[in-house]
Amino acid sequence: MRVSRRKFLGQSVLGLAAFSIVPRHVLGKGYLAPSDQLTKAIVGTGGMGRGHIPYAGTRVVAMCDVDKRNLQLGLEKVEKGVKAFSDYRELIQLPEVDIVHVATPPHWHGIIAADAARAGKDVWCEKPMTRTIGEGKRLVEAVQQHGRIFRLNTWFRFESNFYGMNTTVKPIKKLVDSGMLGWPLKVTISKHTGFDWKFYWIGKTDLKPQPVPLELDYEMWLGPAPYKPYHEHRSHMTFRGYWDYDGGALGDMGQHYLDPIQYFLGKDDTSPIYIEVDAPVQDKEAVGIFNRITYTYADGCQIVLDGEAKDEKVAYIEGPKGKLYKNFVSDIPDMQRKLAEFPEPAAQQTDFVDSVKNRKTFALNEANGHKSCTLVNLGLIAMRVHRNLKFDPIKQEILDDPEASAYMDQPMRAPYIL
Repeated sequence: MRVSRRKFLGQSVLGLAAFSIVPRHVLGKGYLAPSDQLTKAIVGTGGMGRGHIPYAGTRVVAMCDVDKRNLQLGLEKVEKGVKAFSDYRELIQLPEVDIVHVATPPHWHGIIAADAARAGKDVWCEKPMTRTIGEGKRLVEAVQQHGRIFRLNTWFRFESNFYGMNTTVKPIKKLVDSGMLGWPLKVTISKHTGFDWKFYWIGKTDLKPQPVPLELDYEMWLGPAPYKPYHEHRSHMTFRGYWDYDGGALGDMGQHYLDPIQYFLGKDDTSPIYIEVDAPVQDKEAVGIFNRITYTYADGCQIVLDGEAKDEKVAYIEGPKGKLYKNFVSDIPDMQRKLAEFPEPAAQQTDFVDSVKNRKTFALNEANGHKSCTLVNLGLIAMRVHRNLKFDPIKQEILDDPEASAYMDQPMRAPYIL
């Protein structure tokens, strides 16, 4: 089935109606044999899109990019016969697609992921999950209303050695749950605790308009973002330095660092109530640096993003009974032996292919992913308004600050609406 761009905009992007294409794996019990590969389509074939082409149990059947050069580079990495598109709205109509991998810049994440969910596709989305808190709320609604499986692509809450700790997050979760560190806890993200922020990933303030490359559909690349004259530094690998598309180092890497903390502190269902910021005044378009951002929860737990990193001896986790340092070193005597006596953390569903085939919620899904992305976006809003924020985690609202609240749900350029 083919739907024109104009008709699609009326149906899906503008939200006036929704269509649903049923993928193969839900056509009936036994239709997809356990040994079969799931099919995947990739939207955005730049660095992340091409980097995740191989994924066990999946096979790429379609690709999409608004840059013909990137699209060709992606096609060169897959078998012949993979369908190619310049408009994701055509790609998500393919009935043979099970999973849509959203690997575009973040200003597109919410719209494409929600449209894919409405089209009956399961979604694998890059980080940050969404560029604003409002987009995150509506993406959660779309995924859950349409019964889709969602995976956010930061994996440190369940696999790979966590930054600076020389271990996976599981033993850290076990230590926190054991109570040996006490409560409440303060977690400090610093280069001295193993976290490289790409700290000076910032935008430029002196950009002069340049001709749009012939291979790039710049209008589609901008999509819902405000129109700005083309400059190469605003696009592709350096787009993260501009508020219109991402949030600098915090937008790029923040969810990698913050999501596992949310998990081991047991904060998957809540958010901080107070955000303190120490940062230079920000340019209205280009993202700058921050010195320190501190998140405080209702129970007194804190997360500190320490950009200045002046304390070389800072603990990664500090509690009233003990501290945990880089490389999983603690000041608690005989910590490893004592920790062995405590139960292991609850098992997580970490096989995305199994999640899709058997309709099991993935370990890092739309709900808890939205919560850790909210941490990122609250920090970015505090930077932009240059003051501290109060937040209601139940209503998901910034309190007593209309200017800051406006950044929670920024308007999109017509005709795009999530």
